[in-house]
Amino acid sequence: MFTGLSEETGTLQSIQRGAASCVLTIGCRTVLEGSKVGDSIMVNGVCLTATDVGSTYFTADAMPETLDRSALGSLHPGSRVNLERAMPANGRFGGHIVSGHIDGTGTITRLREDGNAVWVTVAAGPELLRYIVEKGSVAIDGISLTVAAVTGTDFSVSLIPHTRRVTAFSEKGPGDTVNLECDILGKYVEKLMGFGGEKAESPKETSESFTMEFLREHGF
Repeated sequence: MFTGLSEETGTLQSIQRGAASCVLTIGCRTVLEGSKVGDSIMVNGVCLTATDVGSTYFTADAMPETLDRSALGSLHPGSRVNLERAMPANGRFGGHIVSGHIDGTGTITRLREDGNAVWVTVAAGPELLRYIVEKGSVAIDGISLTVAAVTGTDFSVSLIPHTRRVTAFSEKGPGDTVNLECDILGKYVEKLMGFGGEKAESPKETSESFTMEFLREHGF
């Protein structure tokens, strides 16, 4: 489990592509401290297993499912990536619960300056937007951010100068693809609201079945 607080930005040194998978070699420093082969390190929001750990790099495999769901396949040598080690049991929970399991990708459509902040608007499909709520949390390329606005086709977040300075967001712009992980709590709630283990067919069906009568029957 991760918190969405990037510890450093690393640099992709090489990407060895297979038929449907790849091996990433990432140059870094901070996340190597205390890390060993088999440990989890989040790369741009994707939880990967370190297969080799050197003094200035680590390597990780990306399987077909990972490449299908994320934007890792579009990286190239020299790309900067956000890195975070798994949270220790005695660590501070400064962000939100981030699993490192990408739900899908979005596309940055607009950047707008607002005082010392920058608003970032990301277009995403309805299958992702259904879990994104105003003032809720979302992980973009592994960074825990607060949702500032949501429409039927996109959502916006506001970045403070520190976030832009210490993450790879400083290199992002309109047209760039980003990895998205929605708040896992919302997904669990939806699953449980299917009643009997079956997922409701639509948000409309779920909202209609969640009534005052249902709450009374279940002790609320």
